[in-house]
Amino acid sequence: MAKIDAFFKLMLEQNASDLHMVSGQQPVLRIRGEMERIQYKTLDSDELRAMLYEIAPEDKIKIFEETGDMDFGYEVPGIARFRCNFFMQKYGIGSVFRLIPSEIMTIDQLGLPSICKKFAMLHKGLVLVTGPTGSGKSTTLAAIIDHSNKNRKDHIITIEDPIEFVHASRGCIINHREVGTHTRSFSAALRGALREDPDIILVGEMRDVETIQLALEAASTGHLVFATLHTTSATKTVDRVIDVFPAHQQAQIRTTLSESLKGVIAQNLFKRADRKGRCACVEVLVCTYAVANLIRENKTHQLASSMQTGRKIGMQTLDDAILDLLMKKWISPEDAYDKATDKDKFKPFLREVPPDF
Repeated sequence: MAKIDAFFKLMLEQNASDLHMVSGQQPVLRIRGEMERIQYKTLDSDELRAMLYEIAPEDKIKIFEETGDMDFGYEVPGIARFRCNFFMQKYGIGSVFRLIPSEIMTIDQLGLPSICKKFAMLHKGLVLVTGPTGSGKSTTLAAIIDHSNKNRKDHIITIEDPIEFVHASRGCIINHREVGTHTRSFSAALRGALREDPDIILVGEMRDVETIQLALEAASTGHLVFATLHTTSATKTVDRVIDVFPAHQQAQIRTTLSESLKGVIAQNLFKRADRKGRCACVEVLVCTYAVANLIRENKTHQLASSMQTGRKIGMQTLDDAILDLLMKKWISPEDAYDKATDKDKFKPFLREVPPDF
């Protein structure tokens, strides 16, 4: 048993999402979104390096020593999997570990909109799950893939860096591929996937133009593609996909995206006000004929109004989703105001309106 495994057990006991171990500081846990120090000695750089290298594969250590950054997946049998990141900083080596539960929660258990089940059963197209870092994108995608796995008989390929949630093949055959271990890059894996008879492809992150272009091609040629982006709303997601391309290609990409995009799930995590824990607040865009027209005609600023009028088919804006949680008293008025787009809508719920910057 590696020495660091004791800290991973503590993570599980404290229900922490992340563990920070950095030279020159005490270890820190992120619990319900807040940082809490562990009562442990200040970490020495050499001691911490030895502790971290004990669990890292040799090829990853080599990459880290050459570049100063490195990601990999690590599993403690019977406890959980962890997404590990090593980095160099002013006082020596540093690391962050994200807990990946061994049990995959369902769409219902996570309280996600029922439209997510429909996305999981699509036969082709592109579905994007977006949000800031640490907003639960991987957990949402895992629940959607789990629903497909239980209710379809298809071939699913996941491409991640590193592999996070591990799915056992049920109705579907699932192959997990890790960038840097099983394939050179997201784009190389995507290019290869098209020759591997896939029905569903999960792309852990659309990082560059080539990966986005290949994902769009896969979605438009009869595959169902799920992917993530670091954007904060459905509208910004559509704009981001188009804006990464050179100006002379953007008209063509708008047309391709309008035809292949099936939905966008943009989410954020809120601290629960009624009990311990956090809850997801989700904005949903469904690519109807009207939405496709807005994308094609470069009128994405009108997508918010389409989401407001499309509630019957599962669409909702972030502000409406926040208001629903506030009415249930799951979140505080202060948090609702802080993360809302239209802040005026939430001012009546505040005891005191904070000053504007």
